[in-house]
Amino acid sequence: MARRIKLSTNLSVDELEQRYRRASEGMERSHWQLLWLLAQGHPAYAVAQMTGYSAYWIGQVARRFNDEGEDGLVNHRRRVHRPARRPDPRTLLPTAQDREELRAALVGPAPQEDVWNSRTVAAWLSARAGRRVSAQAALHYLRLLDFTPQAPRPRHTKAASPEERAAWKKSWKPR
Repeated sequence: MARRIKLSTNLSVDELEQRYRRASEGMERSHWQLLWLLAQGHPAYAVAQMTGYSAYWIGQVARRFNDEGEDGLVNHRRRVHRPARRPDPRTLLPTAQDREELRAALVGPAPQEDVWNSRTVAAWLSARAGRRVSAQAALHYLRLLDFTPQAPRPRHTKAASPEERAAWKKSWKPR
C-alpha cells in the first residue's frame, strides 16, 4: 500500500480548493492543486499521474508547505535578486584637483617600473582612497582623462639587434 503524504495545515479541503482556484500565478496555482489533491487523500503517485509532476516533487512541495506554510508556495524564480550595490566610481575623484593629481601621476612613470593600465591605476587609487578599487573603475578614470591602457609592444624572441638592423639597411637594395 502506498504511503500517503500528511499535510500539517488547519485548512480544509474546500479552503485548499478555493486557494487553488483563486491563485493568479501559474506555479503557485499548480502547488495549491497538488496540496488540494493530497488533502483529498490521493497518494503521491496518483497525484503525479493526474498532474504530470513527479511524486518526488510533490513530496518536496508538501514538505515545503508543512515547513514554511503559504510562503513556501511562492514562485521563487519571480523574486528580484539585486546585486550588492557597488560604490560609484566617480566618488573616488570628486573634484577637478583630484583628477589633475591622477593626470600628473599618469604622465610620470608607473610604480615598480610597470606601465599604467587599469590594474596599476586601481592600485594607485586604492592606496589613495584607503579601500579596494576595481580595475573597471580605474579604467573609467583612464578613459575619462583620455588615457589608454598602456602596454609595451612585445618583442620577437629572434628579433635582430640594432647593429644587425643597421647592417641590413646598408646592404638592402630596392628593386
